[in-house]
Amino acid sequence: MAGRDLVQKLKQLDAYPKINEDFYSRTLSGGIITIISASFMVLLFFSELRLYLSPTIVNQLVVDTERGGTIRINLDVTFPALACSVVSLDAMDISGEQHLDVKHDIFKKRLDAHGKVIEPAKQDSVNQPTLEKPLQKHGGRLEHNETYCGSCFGAETEEDHCCNNCEEVREAYRKKGWALSNPDLIDQCKREGFLQKIKEEDGEGCNVYGTLEANKVAGNFHFAPGKSFQQANMHVHDLMAFGKESFNVSHKINEISFGVHFPGVVNPLDKYDPFFPFLN
Repeated sequence: MAGRDLVQKLKQLDAYPKINEDFYSRTLSGGIITIISASFMVLLFFSELRLYLSPTIVNQLVVDTERGGTIRINLDVTFPALACSVVSLDAMDISGEQHLDVKHDIFKKRLDAHGKVIEPAKQDSVNQPTLEKPLQKHGGRLEHNETYCGSCFGAETEEDHCCNNCEEVREAYRKKGWALSNPDLIDQCKREGFLQKIKEEDGEGCNVYGTLEANKVAGNFHFAPGKSFQQANMHVHDLMAFGKESFNVSHKINEISFGVHFPGVVNPLDKYDPFFPFLN
C-alpha cells in the first residue's frame, strides 16, 4: 500500500507545472516560433557535439630551457634489400657520447624479396654447436668444474677476457678499432657458420623499428651496414667481414618522430620514400 502511494506521488511530481488552458491561446505565429526554436536547438546540439568530437589542435613552439635530459626518437625504417644481420644503428652527439650498434629497444624483422615477414625458425637444441678444443683458451680438456673461455684472438681487454661466440669476437675487435677481415679464420665464426648465414640471407630485407633515447644536444643517428668503430678520431664501418663490394641501402621511412605519440600530429618524414618522393 505504501509503495502504491509513493508511485502516485511520483506521478504528481512536475518540475514544470502546467497552467490552465483558459489562460493561454494557440496561434499560428506561436507554432512557427516553436518549430524555429526547436530547429535551432537541434542544430546547436549537433554543432557542439561535432566540436567536442573533433577538437582543434594548435601547434606551439616553446623554447626548452631544461639542461641535460634526453628525448625519445621513434624509428620505423624498411630496407628492402639489406639483411638484418648487416644493418646497424649508431648514434652520436657533440658531447662525445657515442652509441654504436644500438640494440636496446631496437627491433628487427627479416623480410623476404616480396616484403613479407620471415618468421624466425625454432632453435633445435640437438643441433646447437658444441664446444670444441680449438676454442679453449688454455688448451686441454674441460674438467668437470672448469668454465669454458673462448679466445678473443688478440683483442682481449683483460687477461681473463673471454669470447665464447662470433659476436663477442666481433665486439672485441670493434672496441680495439680492428677490422675483422676473414671470419673463417675465427674458430667461433667458423663453427657458427657466420659467412654461411650471410649468404643465406642474401636478397633479404629488414624492417628496423623501436625507440632511441638521445641527448638534447646537436648530434646524429644513422643506419649503415657493418660494425662501426673509432679509428684515429674517425667513425669507420667494418664491411670486410661480409665479403661484398657493394650494398643496396635503398629504404623507406615509415616513421621518424620525436617525443611521445600524440594523436593527429603529422610528422614530415612519415611514409616517405627518398627514392620515389613523388609517390608520397
